[in-house]
Amino acid sequence: MKKADTKKTAAKAKPRIRITDTTLRDAHQSLWATRMRTDDILAIADEVDQAGYYSLECWGGATFDVCLRFLRENPWERLRQLKSVCKKTPLQMLLRGQNILGYKNYPDDVLERFIALARENGMDIFRIFDALNDTRNLEMAIKTVKKYGGHAQGTICYTYSPVHTVEKFVEIAREQVSMGIDTLCIKDMAGILSPAAAAALISALVKSVKVPVQVHSHMTSGMAVAMYLSAVKAGAGAVDTAVSTMSGFSSQPPAETMVAILEDEGYDTGLDHRKVAKVNAHFRALKKTRAPASSGSMESVDADVLEHHIPGGMISNLRSQLEQQGALDRLPEVLEELPRTRKDMGYPPLVTPTSQIVGIQAVLNVLAGKRYEMVTQETRDYVKGLYGRSPAPIDSKLVKSILEGEKRVTCRPADLLKPGLEDAANDLEPKLIEKEEDILSYCLFPEVALGYFKWRAAPAEKRDPIPADVECGAAKKADPDGQQAAGQMPAADPGAGQETARYAEIGRLVAGLASRLGFAAGSAQAAMPEPAAAPAAPAAAIPAPAKPAGPAAVEGPTINAPLNGTFYRSSAPGKPELSKEGDSLKAGEPLCIVEAMKLFNQIKADRPLTVVKFLVEHGAVVAKGQPLAAVKY
Repeated sequence: MKKADTKKTAAKAKPRIRITDTTLRDAHQSLWATRMRTDDILAIADEVDQAGYYSLECWGGATFDVCLRFLRENPWERLRQLKSVCKKTPLQMLLRGQNILGYKNYPDDVLERFIALARENGMDIFRIFDALNDTRNLEMAIKTVKKYGGHAQGTICYTYSPVHTVEKFVEIAREQVSMGIDTLCIKDMAGILSPAAAAALISALVKSVKVPVQVHSHMTSGMAVAMYLSAVKAGAGAVDTAVSTMSGFSSQPPAETMVAILEDEGYDTGLDHRKVAKVNAHFRALKKTRAPASSGSMESVDADVLEHHIPGGMISNLRSQLEQQGALDRLPEVLEELPRTRKDMGYPPLVTPTSQIVGIQAVLNVLAGKRYEMVTQETRDYVKGLYGRSPAPIDSKLVKSILEGEKRVTCRPADLLKPGLEDAANDLEPKLIEKEEDILSYCLFPEVALGYFKWRAAPAEKRDPIPADVECGAAKKADPDGQQAAGQMPAADPGAGQETARYAEIGRLVAGLASRLGFAAGSAQAAMPEPAAAPAAPAAAIPAPAKPAGPAAVEGPTINAPLNGTFYRSSAPGKPELSKEGDSLKAGEPLCIVEAMKLFNQIKADRPLTVVKFLVEHGAVVAKGQPLAAVKY
């Protein structure tokens, strides 16, 4: 070829925009409560691998927890099997920085070993974020991913407020670049990044940092497609999409639509249209059995998110929980309160776990009748600095009121944690451990992992039913034609189908209001849990909630369950019981725990009392109002 012809060919080359597919993780987490099975994925994995994507987001987020808890699957095995099929396309996961895949900070030794095993089992790209954009919470994860040869993608959690400026985001990006990130992602978790704001932010980042920029968004507000095009024109080199069946609502923009737009604008995506269509057909067929019955009532666009910034799945679940407590009419007040609470707390971006912390506190501010009269333990820890630095200073009066003279944490929060692997290994029965990865699963989700290990070790004929199968059966039995009314969920899992894998913990918000909302007389006021003692529910079949015992079942005063959940006498496997029969407790001392949709609520004595007798077994499912213990005042 002549030199002139070479130049002409180069001039005609289209700029390449890379597409990350989220169908195997965020899309079904957003739309199907993360209920996609490994077999569902493997049945189409080869076609996905051949479609021409830049990467496949398939792990992290809520998938790990849900595999163990609801699907009775080993998430590590899912990763291995997917990697054995996907030879061409890099696999990608979402890692919550020092939170790993949970809702609290974990020790450095747990974080490092988790990343090492994820790499060993096939993970290529780690998208690492911190809910507060506190780069101290990212540094260890970035360093470790690079140490083990992975691709470290830094992340900016996008939001807007008086302190979230383009200049501030550029500063955060530069800090992450100095830590060694390979690429940078703008994570627009609520779908509130406008096309104009995207153009300004991406332009500034492209000029200021020398790493490729990717954009992730959700269709919650309806702006994401237009925003993606604006971001690409400003210099973004990659965007996140899902196949059309798994797109929209609170999921990502549709791949097919974005490809058509980008190609018409003169860009090349490298996607094979026929392969993408075949993949979409697979999920269209799968939708009949995996989509929750309530999904038909989901709104296409939630423009209110532009005001309150709460992701769509959390709003759905918040609405459901308020309805269960007879307070659905207070939802407008809660949504008005949210921006005020967020301002008081220093304008944190609203993504796990800050979305839960701010959302729950806003609800309590409304339902309690006085702002901050009741404060969750997570709010206390946030104000103390145990989650990291707030973007803006927290209201000084709020700090003084909550901490009551206690000093705030100014160091990296994880520096306060002792190593955790050895203790976890010592807690487990050797016969339950098949591989080292089991110890990591236990570190992250103690009760869930332990329940799964026991289920796995049992003979097939003696295993309890798979919880996800139980909930599907309950849904079909209650609603055989799939016409379940909006807002009504199967009895087996009140939060299923409303993105419970990420946001179901909002159900615990009413625990602290037990006595105020008319729960049984004499019940203790439920206090919010400390993050360090937050195991998840045991992996067992999910029966329908037990019926509350009648008033004549027990003589004398009782401590009653403030909400539906699971009863525990200790905070984690191997830990001592919070109280024993015959113990005398002072007001405020913990009696037991009621777990509700993944998070735990310590039930504390409302006044001095003696524990006479526990009325339910450790690990039993209980219903709101059911007596848990007989006491003597």
